[in-house]
Amino acid sequence: MKKISLFFLLISGIIFAQQSVLEQKINSITKDKNATVGISVLGFENGFRFNKNSDKKLPMQSVFKFHIAAAVLNEVDKGKLSLDQKIELNSSNLHDNTWSPLREKYPNGSKGVTLSEILEFTVAKSDNNGCDVLLNLLGGTKAVQDFMNSKGVKNFQIKFNEEEMHKDWNAQYENYSTTQSAVNVLKKFYDGKLLSKKSTDYLMQVMLSTSTGMNKIVEQLPKNTPVARKTGASGKNNAGLTGAENEIAIITLPSGTHYAIALFISNSTESNATNCKMISDISKAVWDYFNK
Repeated sequence: MKKISLFFLLISGIIFAQQSVLEQKINSITKDKNATVGISVLGFENGFRFNKNSDKKLPMQSVFKFHIAAAVLNEVDKGKLSLDQKIELNSSNLHDNTWSPLREKYPNGSKGVTLSEILEFTVAKSDNNGCDVLLNLLGGTKAVQDFMNSKGVKNFQIKFNEEEMHKDWNAQYENYSTTQSAVNVLKKFYDGKLLSKKSTDYLMQVMLSTSTGMNKIVEQLPKNTPVARKTGASGKNNAGLTGAENEIAIITLPSGTHYAIALFISNSTESNATNCKMISDISKAVWDYFNK
């Protein structure tokens, strides 16, 4: 009995020491940076948690497109929407002054774009026009809020769409989440507690195909690591302030186990490159921790 107790004490000591090394590494990355950095990590199989500023309500920017896509797919699960249904794109919903690969593909609009294509552009390519098309289908941001509330998602708020955020810099701060909320909702999603298995598998594949933010979470991870992710970024205002440089992800380890990570950088006067490098370096530090 005494040997068993000593063994568990030894293991606990090793784990604590490793966590301390991770914390020191992350603190060295964020040290002297003029920014609020929110970090949450959740090991799915082992329950490991790391949190720093994880209770701060920080602007999501395009990270909220994950929540919007989930709300849309919930309506698909209920039979109220179909991924095959056709949606018209025209000058009323293809705005010029915003990030939109969808508009580049359909510069003159189209009457026959499927909901699935719009959703995939919105999540994997972070299309702003596609985002607002999805919100219009749902009846507005309140539908997303109500869905997340119904699933027990805490410390999450969505009030404004992309068009409204583009008109008012401060609107982004009303679309907030904590990083702890972000990793918790990713775990609910992974566990099939948000959507049907079919919709969960579909959205997971879309997130695995994300092409934005290659200089953030995935930059220093081994090539071909499965990372289901959603990025978000505000850019800078006229005063040189970054409202948000964010990413959330579910990462599959070589062992086949998983962890969720949420990294939100807010109110930063650092350069865009520095903000993204912080995310990249923290992601690598967490990867190294899980692979020891």
